[in-house]
Amino acid sequence: MDKTSLARYFYNLFISNDYVGETAAIYLNALINIIILSFFSFIAFKLLRYVAKSLLYRLSSKTKTQFDDFLVKNKVFVYISNLIILFILYEFIPVILIDFPDFEIYLEKVFEVVIIFVAIWILRSILMTFKDYLRTFASFKDKPIESYIQVFMIIIWIVGIIIVFSAITGKPLVKFLAALGAFSAVLLLIFKDTILGFVASIQVTVNDTVRLGDWITMEKYGADGDVYEINLASVKVRNFDNTITTIPTYYLISDSFKNWRGMSISGGRRIKRSILIKANSIKFLSESDIEELKKIKLISTYIQNKQQEVNEYNLKHKVDKTVQINGRNQTNFGAFRIYIDHYLDQHPDINKDMMMMTRQLAPTAEGIPLELYAFSKDKIWANYERVMAGIFDHLLAAIPYFELECFEYPSGKDLKSLSSTFEPSKDT
Repeated sequence: MDKTSLARYFYNLFISNDYVGETAAIYLNALINIIILSFFSFIAFKLLRYVAKSLLYRLSSKTKTQFDDFLVKNKVFVYISNLIILFILYEFIPVILIDFPDFEIYLEKVFEVVIIFVAIWILRSILMTFKDYLRTFASFKDKPIESYIQVFMIIIWIVGIIIVFSAITGKPLVKFLAALGAFSAVLLLIFKDTILGFVASIQVTVNDTVRLGDWITMEKYGADGDVYEINLASVKVRNFDNTITTIPTYYLISDSFKNWRGMSISGGRRIKRSILIKANSIKFLSESDIEELKKIKLISTYIQNKQQEVNEYNLKHKVDKTVQINGRNQTNFGAFRIYIDHYLDQHPDINKDMMMMTRQLAPTAEGIPLELYAFSKDKIWANYERVMAGIFDHLLAAIPYFELECFEYPSGKDLKSLSSTFEPSKDT
């Protein structure tokens, strides 16, 4: 029995037995064909869905590779089963609508469009599978794979829409591609940001400028936090106050920003802070001052050895020490700097393999800055702040032992005390 005879089986049955008229027989034949095709298509749909969801899931869970697990997760097999059913229905349209050629043409075009969109969705699921699979490798975890997925999807959608228009109008695909060339300038204008973002994402990846998880600071856009998404259009930063800042991807190569990754992967986080010392509190050390400083364990050996060196120099050069400024002398400021060096050298939270020093900066109107430069072993923000605060708490408390003073602007209480000092007495 050929397709034509099969398609008109019920029509011939109705006509041969004079059950209904010819027109009614045509419509009833088409209706019964649609019902039968729908029934068998439903059975096939359920069977394929079961295979795609259950059997393939069990098989994928037993294999060593994770790739098939991601295929199941992204429903690739489910969409393929849908595509198979659509192809079956598409092949049977000429059979069930043999007596309705005009309607057959329109229905075929509808199915062609649906098949194209389902095929696009399958390609998208496959691309998402590759993305998830690549994320399992350490070398790809910090790469902006989403950007490339989006580029491929844009190309796929453009090609798919062209094919859809070709299918609807019945014109060859080549003509649509030729017309697309004429509108290339318009397309470039429309997708300008996308193209810039794509180029930027490639440069970001090749130059390893930004990775997912990097802490970046971009003051121009108020960004100060961790990068959690990089796509064609934007880079999303989760700030430390839990707000989200969106930065155009292109600006990562056209504007400047600070990436803290170097600090994170290094041996320590930098501590660079100054204490302002009053200039008039700096003095030469007298013999009594030296004896007091020898009691400080961290610098007692240094003070003793240094004073011996100073005395030997002054004696050799017959320096008149009746005036203290003559010859060589130790100062309380110098002793305090050495104390800080020794204190940092024995501190358990300071990385001794990295730069560590105390330096005196140029004098200012507020005093003489004494800068501490070192690196904390612990790079976690909260722990780093505790380490730095602990160090400066100790140093600020140690300053009076060297008869030094910190600079600070007078408070209201200080001004009140000062004004009361200069109040005229009642007896005047």
